[in-house]
Amino acid sequence: MNFTNKTVWITGASSGIGKALAIELSKQNVQLILSSRNEVKLKQVQNECDNSSTIKILPLDLENYNSLASKTKAALLLFDGIDVLFNNGGISQRALAKDTEIEVDKRIMDINYLGTVALTKALLPHFIEKNSGYFVVTTSIVGKIGTPLRSSYSASKHALHGFFDSLRAEVYNNNIKITLACPGFVQTNVSLNALTGDGSPQEKMDHATKNGLSSERFVKLLLSAVKREKEEVYIGGFKEKLAVYVKRFFPKLLSIMIRKLAVT
Repeated sequence: MNFTNKTVWITGASSGIGKALAIELSKQNVQLILSSRNEVKLKQVQNECDNSSTIKILPLDLENYNSLASKTKAALLLFDGIDVLFNNGGISQRALAKDTEIEVDKRIMDINYLGTVALTKALLPHFIEKNSGYFVVTTSIVGKIGTPLRSSYSASKHALHGFFDSLRAEVYNNNIKITLACPGFVQTNVSLNALTGDGSPQEKMDHATKNGLSSERFVKLLLSAVKREKEEVYIGGFKEKLAVYVKRFFPKLLSIMIRKLAVT
């Protein structure tokens, strides 16, 4: 995979990993489409990038997944096609399952799962027609394991793995690639914006998030994995990555470890 002269579409591009992706890719002779709900912040990101004249802004809301087919049509006209979609937009959670209103569960699934799937399905015919394309999906380490306070978030990320693993097999002969990227703790606003049980944002930075990988470091590792066309990659601290393998080979041991996590 080579990004040179490619058109790349990034969701969740107004902050965190999406912003870092935009800034890094803008140095690599690509055309960028930046999307999120916040048009003002998207323009700020555009101004921080190199070669801003080759960057277009397309606001969208993943939660309004029925609008994403028309958004995709608009995106395809911006640069006469798209080569790579970074499905990076999403929202997290910080609440016990027993305290989480069902409307919050639904909102998290609408944004993280249905929004991502709807956008992917809208772009898929274009990739099939040109017999090439690349979906990069930001899931999470908790898309492989479940941890306290993140039941709905973890469920939405597990669902993405199921969908994209199936899709990968279906589109193999169309030369369409898929990378599932599983971040551990990364220094972003994900915990500030995470939904609590009643749907309000937590508005507090988690200690682990604050001390995680920088977004810039995460992006360099992610782009390296994409260039090597890795199907799945775990990017985070030693303990987060270790948990994935403990789950695979010693699931009962991981259950004991997870139960001992502080619930605060």
